[in-house]
Amino acid sequence: MKNRSTWWIRVPVLLFLIWGMMEYFIDSGEKPAIIEYPAAQFFMLMVFLLLIAIELILQSVENVMFHTLSEEAKERYLASKSKSWEWSWGKNTYKKLLGSKPMEAEGEIILDHNYDGIRELDNKLPPWWVYMFYATIIFGVVYLVRFHVFNDYDQDSEYEREVAAAQLEIEAYKKTAKDLVDANTVALLTEAADINAGKAIYETNCVACHMADGGGGIGPNLTDDHWILGGGIKNVFSTVSEGGRDGKGMVAWKQILKPVEMAQVSSYILIEIQGKTPANPKAAEGDVWEESDTP
Repeated sequence: MKNRSTWWIRVPVLLFLIWGMMEYFIDSGEKPAIIEYPAAQFFMLMVFLLLIAIELILQSVENVMFHTLSEEAKERYLASKSKSWEWSWGKNTYKKLLGSKPMEAEGEIILDHNYDGIRELDNKLPPWWVYMFYATIIFGVVYLVRFHVFNDYDQDSEYEREVAAAQLEIEAYKKTAKDLVDANTVALLTEAADINAGKAIYETNCVACHMADGGGGIGPNLTDDHWILGGGIKNVFSTVSEGGRDGKGMVAWKQILKPVEMAQVSSYILIEIQGKTPANPKAAEGDVWEESDTP
């Protein structure tokens, strides 16, 4: 018996559906479950083998049942199996859109002239082409009225709007992308993870000059309200990034620390060190700074 089953379609489709359900119900983080868990790979292999086994069993049962039929029933069965499926609606729609005469009716539209045995058919334009042509006319009229009669937006204004929208998206992205912050976009970080990270950076890089409690040594006192280059998160971040005064200030840490790390250590200084009472405070330097002095 000739097998015309579509097992090669059924098996991949079922395998894909089962895999999709597995990925939906198993929480594997950013990686797919089939990559994260070896057990998932084993499960999908077993499912594949099971589907193949089911198809083989169905084909065997079909063969056994076929041999139990009479000769007349066998012929009817084979005839039904040999019929191919046809999408009648799609086929009819295609013929309507094409709009040409069938080969059997071409004699009705053949033209009289003859060039070396070559005849011409008087077929109508395909409806799909005609409809598209009418659609372009309608589009052209609407475009003419909108942009040349009522003077809607032009390319320059459209470009400016898109650039402005893109700029807003960039600014919003910078607020959430900590590694893209600079002195203009930096904001005070208050989450415990950021403060702890800032503390670790301070203890590693800053205590040699500012002391562990921020009282100051080679560097100025960080606990009082006096600032040489301005206070607040933006000024402190800028000082950490660009360095202190020429010739006697600290180095520019932007060559060593990432932007997010400079924001973290600046936030740690303002939240955990400023306002505290150090053991041996250094004399105040610079001017008193208030939040209202932020440029």
